[in-house]
Amino acid sequence: MSEFCRLLIEFFALSPSPGARDILGRRIAGEIILSNNPGGTMKKWRQLFGISQTRLSDEMLLSSSTVISDYESGRRKSPGTRFVRRFVRALLEIDQERGGLFTREFANLTRSPSAAILDIREFPLPVSLERFCRAIQGKVIAFQEEASLKVLGYTVIDTEKAMDTLSGLEFFQIFGAAAEKALVFTNIEHPLFPAFALRFSPLKPLLAVFHGLPPNELAVKLVEHDKTPLLYSEIADIAQLVKSLRYLYRGLLRIRLGKIVKEPNE
Repeated sequence: MSEFCRLLIEFFALSPSPGARDILGRRIAGEIILSNNPGGTMKKWRQLFGISQTRLSDEMLLSSSTVISDYESGRRKSPGTRFVRRFVRALLEIDQERGGLFTREFANLTRSPSAAILDIREFPLPVSLERFCRAIQGKVIAFQEEASLKVLGYTVIDTEKAMDTLSGLEFFQIFGAAAEKALVFTNIEHPLFPAFALRFSPLKPLLAVFHGLPPNELAVKLVEHDKTPLLYSEIADIAQLVKSLRYLYRGLLRIRLGKIVKEPNE
């Protein structure tokens, strides 16, 4: 058993059949521990739960809300395991006091994957922005200086279905296990649709990709507001786009495992 898994099991004393609360807690803890920006990840989850820094500090019995602020802003170094445990438990306790709304919504999302998600994967190895661009025949539209980014996964989204079916909280589902991923928007009826979704979502992807319809000037400005790199994929159709991304995934998996792996069926 890896050290990471051992820490998480000790973290929550998970039963063989953990409930939604335990699964959510494990996911939050894992994302913070593995994140390149743990403070930013903590802020993301706090905002998703709709909890102020002061309320969270009170629940954690901290001397000042500036402790949370310092972690979120990067003024303090990465939090230790004990602090992350207290942080996660405080989020879940406050949510339970409010009736467990977020935990229930999370459980519903994990049971019912959205039809708007055409493909979603976590890369077994980080991928450079340059290599990701080659895979999708991508052209960088905004923030070309972010060339050092490492992409940890991708989600291909049917934008029209997402606009029709996803609620604000359900938008969280498209991030999968990692926020440091590319959101690839396909079937775009108007370039402002994905741009508005990105602008007003509490979660921000590592980068955004438009496919099939280039972003217009206003869409670029909206995405640039959050300093999110924006790409346009010139691949002809959605099927070929998904195939190219899966081929990239397959190559990374082959490197990670040191052997040839069959093309994923899903």
